[in-house]
Amino acid sequence: MDIGIAISTKKLRFKLTSELAEGPSENLVADSVYLFAKTIFDLFLQEKLNRKPSSSIIIFNSFIPVIYLISFDFGYKLLPIKYLAFKEVNKLKKKIFLVFGTRPEAIKMAPLAKQLASDERFSTKVIVTGQHREMLDQVLQSFSIIPDYDLNIMHQGQTLSDITSRVLEKLTAILVKDRPDILLVHGDTTTTFSAALAAFYQQIPIGHVEAGLSTWNKYSPFPEELNRQLTDDLTELYFAPTPQSKDNLIKENHPAQHIYITGNTAIDAMKKTVRPDYEIPAAISKKQKRIVLVTMHRRENLGEPMHSVFKAIKQAAVDYPDTQFIFPMHKNPTVRKAAQELLGALDNVSLIEPLDVVDFHNYAKQSYLILTDSGGVQEEAPSLGVPVLVLRDQTERPEGVAAGTLRLVGTDQQTVYSAIKELFDNPNSYEKMARANNPYGDGKASERIAAAIAHYFQLGERPQDFSQ
Repeated sequence: MDIGIAISTKKLRFKLTSELAEGPSENLVADSVYLFAKTIFDLFLQEKLNRKPSSSIIIFNSFIPVIYLISFDFGYKLLPIKYLAFKEVNKLKKKIFLVFGTRPEAIKMAPLAKQLASDERFSTKVIVTGQHREMLDQVLQSFSIIPDYDLNIMHQGQTLSDITSRVLEKLTAILVKDRPDILLVHGDTTTTFSAALAAFYQQIPIGHVEAGLSTWNKYSPFPEELNRQLTDDLTELYFAPTPQSKDNLIKENHPAQHIYITGNTAIDAMKKTVRPDYEIPAAISKKQKRIVLVTMHRRENLGEPMHSVFKAIKQAAVDYPDTQFIFPMHKNPTVRKAAQELLGALDNVSLIEPLDVVDFHNYAKQSYLILTDSGGVQEEAPSLGVPVLVLRDQTERPEGVAAGTLRLVGTDQQTVYSAIKELFDNPNSYEKMARANNPYGDGKASERIAAAIAHYFQLGERPQDFSQ
């Protein structure tokens, strides 16, 4: 039996005929045609385009050759040759999994997920752990991301050990049956470390987005500092947001050739969320002269440190009645109880439910000042020209402090109050912080990360590093 195949483009036409044994099975016919098609593609690439066969995904998706069945003379139906050729192309794509579980991770991974999904060199899947449930789902909805897998691990009163063990167990089951070429994690959450460990146990390469941030104090922030360091120890590809992050990684003896300075994907996200016509609802802003946005949730600040900060906010709210303090409260019951007890009776303090990412970024844009212990907010606010008082004694983001847009004030009541008062009363101090440069990104971090992954798999050139 003869099967003839032709591949036709505007510039080239190939024909190939092969003898098959009598009475071929359906699978044998399909496999034979499939093999012919692959051979033609390789010849096409090597002889006409001077490309290696491994690059066929790029060229095929650009030229989209048409494959025709010329003869099939033993009376069998025409096979979907074009489908078989696409099957080969899809096999050549690198499979990338992105794993995240909390609201901050989702905000920063969303633009990267979109970037990778649009890149024809990659086949991308999103896995969420549900470490934060409601707040995570808000971000997924805002960016129109539907996870391919949802581990749904969140339980009432979950501990760090609960999160770690559930992620390990459920993610491992997925990786065993659906193995990626690389697994990407972000930052410093317990989901991050647990997912990296699960991938390491399966000998799957790990890419760490926002690698290299460090305070060098394993209990500050807790458990994030050690989560990040341990993840870096498991990682193959490091996406450092700043030159200082790269320096930290090199000091820890991570290989320089696998470190890429990308900028921070948080800035990418803000390009899609900040809106010039956005208005904070009057019921929340009270149409006050100034808005101060407050976030506070970190484990090391629970208890007396948080109470001390809330007392400082209460003092400022009383002394500056023309200022509205807006606090989107974390779902942690300890945070909510303290806020309601210390701040709930004040007219110029708005205690509200957590905001989705679009609302939060626009509230931040319209704020006069931000008080936060969040790492992500430290990166986002500088691009908005809003000063930030960091409610921590240490930060793994010293670039913002050095640039002048962040100020570490800790949690002491008098220190926090004095810092707020200075920025309200001293225009020079305020302008100095508001006009500081943003050291964290230019909105192209996701593009650089995609290019870095392509470079790692020998599908592209090494991207230029982000420079501040």
